Amino acid sequence: MNILNEIVGKTKLRTEKLDINALKRAAKPKEGFLFKTALEKTNISIIAEIKKASPSKGLICADFNLEKIAHEYKAANVDCISVLTEPFFFLGDNSYIEKVKKITQKPVLRKDFIISEAQIYESSLLDADCILLICAILDEKKLSRYLEIARGLGLSALVEVHDENEMRLAINSGACIIGVNNRNLKTFNVDFENSLRLKKMAPGDIIFVSESGIKTRGDVQTLEKAGFSACLIGETFMRSENKAEKIKELRGF
Repeated sequence: MNILNEIVGKTKLRTEKLDINALKRAAKPKEGFLFKTALEKTNISIIAEIKKASPSKGLICADFNLEKIAHEYKAANVDCISVLTEPFFFLGDNSYIEKVKKITQKPVLRKDFIISEAQIYESSLLDADCILLICAILDEKKLSRYLEIARGLGLSALVEVHDENEMRLAINSGACIIGVNNRNLKTFNVDFENSLRLKKMAPGDIIFVSESGIKTRGDVQTLEKAGFSACLIGETFMRSENKAEKIKELRGF
């Protein structure tokens, strides 16, 4: 069994406890699609991630201090913040979104493994501005349906792909924001060139994001030249003792 299957298995156990009818009644549409709007600018945007651990690297940040990290990202004026809420493999928690929102008004992506409609309504109630939809665990019917629900709730959706087939799936489903994960979720190997290969398939109106394996200013410049709208960076920032300086370095300031 690959790692992704294990994560999905654990996620199913979590979603079985959700009352979708109660979540639907409580969820209120947001306005403005703030996450998408934040990425619609001339220069490449930075989505800074808050991640304590991962299946491939284990514990990434031993002295994890959520509030301190959020303050650092706020001070560095990142464009958006990605927050891991998956509890078993990434040591995340749903409460992290509320805590981050108390510190900064930057749009927040709920980074989790969404396999049910209930999780989308839950994300709205958690005050997320964007959800992650992973093509590797969704078929076209579900992906299209989940995108429709997200739009109805005023949530942006980052549709994650890893290969050509998933790229076609994302495009056919009407995704507005597509993220290329340079990390293979089945093996967790990283190939930075993956973003550049798949970018060639993207329609001109798509907001295109590169995820994983971005470590240097040179990496960011390569993505800028290739026409990427944003890069999502987690481990590089989480391992940095001075996140503000690292963000400046990657931006070229």
